[in-house]
Amino acid sequence: MRDSIDRHIDFWQHEVPDLDVEVEGVVTRMQMLVRHLQTRRAEALQELGLRSWEYDILWRLRSAGPPYSVTPTALAVALDTHPATLTNRLDRLTQAGLVARSRAATDRRSVVVVLTEAGHHAWESSIGSQSAAEHELLGPLSPRERETLIKLLRKVVLAAEADGPDLMPLPQREDPAHPDG
Repeated sequence: MRDSIDRHIDFWQHEVPDLDVEVEGVVTRMQMLVRHLQTRRAEALQELGLRSWEYDILWRLRSAGPPYSVTPTALAVALDTHPATLTNRLDRLTQAGLVARSRAATDRRSVVVVLTEAGHHAWESSIGSQSAAEHELLGPLSPRERETLIKLLRKVVLAAEADGPDLMPLPQREDPAHPDG
């Protein structure tokens, strides 16, 4: 059975005669599946009144672990966002009551961004719809096929990470009470 990516390859194979159809097929399918998931995520978040960038900030704070606080600088780096852009976004999230800014417990001169109870609730509310979209996407695969896909993708990720930083770095915990931060 042929999919839209096969039709894409057929078209481009005429335009680019030395096109590696296997590589093009794999990479384009991965890109389109990611785009599909991003669209589904944006739709689900919109139903909750959240934008993707708002979710990303809430997720970064949540992934920092208790007390769910991160410096704005660390947040900007983790999100690959310009500090001025982040400041504007944090202002909006603060006005919405999803985050708060406070002085760091260890250095009163430093400011940290803290996930509020409303922020926790907003983040938790979005998880179910995203999980449903992911399960729907992988629904056609048997458990064994999923396991094979995981192994194959892990192999590709390990190769990509061998030449650079982790594709999914662990969040940096800034609380000295945490053993890793």
